[in-house]
Amino acid sequence: MADFPTTARVVIIGGGAVGASALYHLAKAGWSDCVLLEKNELTAGSTWHAAGNIPTFSTSWSIMNMQRYSTELYRRLGEEVDYPMNYNVTGSIRLAHSKERMQEFERAAGMGRYQGMDITIETPKEAQERYPFLEVHDLEGTLYDPYDGDMDPSQLTQALAKGARDMGAQILRFTPATGVRREGDEWIVETEKGEIRCEFVVNAAGYYAQRVGEWFKPYGGRTVPMMVMSHQYMLTEEIPEIEAYTKEHGKLPLLRDVDSSYYLRQEKTGLNLGPYERNCKAHWVTPEDPMPEDFSFQLYPDDLERLEWYMEDAMARVPLLGQSGINKVINGPIPYAPDGLPLLGPMPGVKNAFEACVFTFGIAQAGGAGKVLAEWITEGETEWDMWAVDPRRYTDYTDEDYCVQKGMEVYGHEYAMHFPHHEWPAGRDKKLSPNHDKVVELGGVMGAYNGWERANWFAKDGDDTSEDSTHTWNRQGPWTQRVKEECEAVRDHCGVLDLPGFSRFWIQGEGADDWLRGFCTGGIPKAGRMNLIYVSDSRGRILTEMSCIRLEENSFVLITAATAQWHDGELIRNSVPEGVTVRETTTERDTLIVTGPKSRAVLSGITDADLEQGWLTHQWATVAGKKAFLIRVSFAGELGWEIHAENADMPPIYQAVLDAGAKPFGMYALNSLRIEKGYRAWKGDLSTDYTLLEGGLERFVKLDKPFEFTGKAAIQNEKQQGRKKAFVTLLVDAGESDAPYMSTLWHDGQVVGETTSGDWGYRVNASVALGMVRADLAEAGTELEVEIYGKRFKAVVQEDAPLWDPQNERLRA
Repeated sequence: MADFPTTARVVIIGGGAVGASALYHLAKAGWSDCVLLEKNELTAGSTWHAAGNIPTFSTSWSIMNMQRYSTELYRRLGEEVDYPMNYNVTGSIRLAHSKERMQEFERAAGMGRYQGMDITIETPKEAQERYPFLEVHDLEGTLYDPYDGDMDPSQLTQALAKGARDMGAQILRFTPATGVRREGDEWIVETEKGEIRCEFVVNAAGYYAQRVGEWFKPYGGRTVPMMVMSHQYMLTEEIPEIEAYTKEHGKLPLLRDVDSSYYLRQEKTGLNLGPYERNCKAHWVTPEDPMPEDFSFQLYPDDLERLEWYMEDAMARVPLLGQSGINKVINGPIPYAPDGLPLLGPMPGVKNAFEACVFTFGIAQAGGAGKVLAEWITEGETEWDMWAVDPRRYTDYTDEDYCVQKGMEVYGHEYAMHFPHHEWPAGRDKKLSPNHDKVVELGGVMGAYNGWERANWFAKDGDDTSEDSTHTWNRQGPWTQRVKEECEAVRDHCGVLDLPGFSRFWIQGEGADDWLRGFCTGGIPKAGRMNLIYVSDSRGRILTEMSCIRLEENSFVLITAATAQWHDGELIRNSVPEGVTVRETTTERDTLIVTGPKSRAVLSGITDADLEQGWLTHQWATVAGKKAFLIRVSFAGELGWEIHAENADMPPIYQAVLDAGAKPFGMYALNSLRIEKGYRAWKGDLSTDYTLLEGGLERFVKLDKPFEFTGKAAIQNEKQQGRKKAFVTLLVDAGESDAPYMSTLWHDGQVVGETTSGDWGYRVNASVALGMVRADLAEAGTELEVEIYGKRFKAVVQEDAPLWDPQNERLRA
């Protein structure tokens, strides 16, 4: 082939809506020397049979950002690239059957308003005025989204493809990629028609992404965490009443009965019903049902029995539906990641490889996904914090069993409410602490944290630990009294928390100290001490936080959050110089947090450690006769130690601490305790949506050190110009619920910021929120309002110090 490109900057594998959007946005960023490979015709995968709904609604801030951007792009795209597109912006009505669902709607509407979208809460009667064929007698209320709509997925893909081609990018159809290999700093992408040498590769292969992902395993890759669901929707014959209505008023809004779990959309002059059924079906997961080499433009056989309940429910809701026959059934493959969100960002463990795959709502998210991916590749960072979709959010626990269980659970609960105290039951017990059996025996009600099982709270006989009891947005539940008792034990006596999964990296070798000084924004500790360090991106935003423990001149341990394991591991490994080694011991060791005013007394009888050593020191010692590493620090804000030890040695240590009188406490109590101290949590309070200066972390930035660090110039500039937002602690006159993540903050009728986390503080006996506000409002005593599930409550800015023990006297005791 004369025109076959042998080189490119980026090769994208997969020609669906997401792949085409990535190509379009790369070209728009000036990277026109990019190639997209599609083994069949564009849109031949999930894009081809997608229903094409374009919602903006989400309770995830980053997904809402992506979907909002998509709708903005699609409204102008046809004209911009001179390609006709049927984008029907009909608006949509979501139906609520319960008070809890209305609270969720209020929360999403608040987030939408903050992002500039006029999403409104309406009565059932108002919904009926918008949709006269609707039965509303049993509804609690509705949410109206004027930006919702639908589009022909193939037109969208072709428009993006045309735009990309017009800017110089290339698309090769009927050119399957067959493999990849690495030569020096370059990728070679193999195809049946020849090889393309490139700098970056993108896996945008949709439901084939796992197969493509296997090619990257020799270069540090892993099996892509995903599975494939069978999703059916049906199209009715024409309905005369709808035809008449459309002539007079235009298309009906899209309906989503989220509690019954289906959408109902006008299709020409008939209806399109798409349920997400509980008794759903996974495909291509057994040897009897292998994934075909090529499933382009193909469907599964109809399986309508699974949908009977949903069809009957929809007919009762919109009786017109029952008066029409079914014209066509579409049953096609849709990929699912274990949490239902796509994989978008750097491919874990693999240099210069990216993922833009496993999109369950690819048409709605394609526009935003292309923007985000192009930023990742061309700038190395994204405008919005995208941790919710970052492929590194999963680690090594996502085996096939986990992916299938979680995929089916998410599909069957596609519109489920994600309550703050609810834990999903599928795919559990993937990573267990050496103390797991003991923790459960003590009443531990478990939660999963990056696959690790940790106790959220400890139940007593007679406490309700059912899943149903957690279906509430309210603070109160069977856990409330127990969490209060656990916090009081830490305040007045001594508590112990078993905390498996801390990510640990041992850094050693000549020059490790100088590397660290240039890696983080601030200072590093002396030997025998520890401190917090922060890493910035090029814009001065918060990339991560770690505990830095200095053992010797050139020997350090960096400890970071369980969820940050692959993110921070990659950050460290990609930046250490020659001669400095990184050894990870995340899974070989366990941690106990032993904390409270009596913790010294509890430990004194079971350890030979020097318990008079000061705050932020560390030492090797024996505890219960076992070798352990003690760090004088406490995320709970009381006198305390972290005890780190080999897994095999941990059960006797845990037992000895319990026998010495410590009370077990869980993650709910820890969250309450840390929020009273203003301690930030990673990817809530600490994210790339904020700069270090906005985050109130200036004391961890040393602009005068003789080391260049990433983001230094941006931080210097921001210091001169002044920060736009400022981190604050708020006391909230809350009602039944504390402020969830991303609750809107108001002042004088204007939106002025958002909360980053909120909880009840049992030591200060008040509802506490951490948040970001316009910098001029960060003065202590400023009165704001925080919007919690649609209602506004008074919130007062506090002094820039912890609410509990502001002088840290208890910590240093």
